[in-house]
Amino acid sequence: QVRLVESGGGLVRAGGSLRLSCAASGSRFRINDMGWYRQPPGKQRELVAGITSGGTTNYAHSVKGRFTISRDNGKNTVFLQMESLKPEDTAVYYCNAEGVDLMRWDQPSPFESWGQGTQVTVSS
Repeated sequence: QVRLVESGGGLVRAGGSLRLSCAASGSRFRINDMGWYRQPPGKQRELVAGITSGGTTNYAHSVKGRFTISRDNGKNTVFLQMESLKPEDTAVYYCNAEGVDLMRWDQPSPFESWGQGTQVTVSS
């Protein structure tokens, strides 16, 4: 299976910055879209930012102008640069990837994978 591992979470004061990373690994595969989701305490998981294989991005209204998503296709890695952090940004952040599993050359199959999450805590 394609595995996703997040890193870079931690504790930061309001107004500070963090950079999250997510690396994909496993059998032969091709990734199309990647994204970041988050789940604040007591709330549902929500989309934060997404990016296509061609570099097209989209952001949740609450983070637009503060967060930047990017990717390194050669390393199968996606990043989330977070600036001007607010207490309401506190959440577990999850990486997501969608693509095609090429382990069987005669039968490519679609996949969707999730990381286990990384905690981001912003203090006031």
